[in-house]
Amino acid sequence: MIRQISRNELPVCVDVIRKSFMTVADEFGFTPENAPRFVAFATSTERLTDQLDNQHRLMYVYCADNRIVGYYSLLMRGERECELGSLSVLPEYRHRGIGEELVRHSIETARNSRCTIMKLSIVEENTVLRRWYESLGAVHTGTEKFDFFPFTCGYMEIAL
Repeated sequence: MIRQISRNELPVCVDVIRKSFMTVADEFGFTPENAPRFVAFATSTERLTDQLDNQHRLMYVYCADNRIVGYYSLLMRGERECELGSLSVLPEYRHRGIGEELVRHSIETARNSRCTIMKLSIVEENTVLRRWYESLGAVHTGTEKFDFFPFTCGYMEIAL
């Protein structure tokens, strides 16, 4: 079941995001020292509270087995554009179609918010994730290298 979060669930969402992104950190050798801004290390209750209160992000969770096992946020950018953020599924719940359900839900939510394009970013070197998003309709639009990341940021878009 996918539903909007309640404020008191923010700490649980932080845990889901960190655990989910930590598998990427482990696979690619990211640490708090070499990638302090990477989602696995930079997400906090304070940060999500700011995103909810000040950025007015829409935040959704996926519940299974009476617990939160997935998460995503949508940031509205202008009238017709939004950004998918922190799509996460706990490692022990992967390969069950939950991620795909969350993406499809985010697409529906974005369309209902009158967005015509949904943007997202990935670790460019994570070719498995890139192919997965492409299988769901995302198109790769570019890359950017930042000094504060030991990886290249890849950018994708889904036309809505």
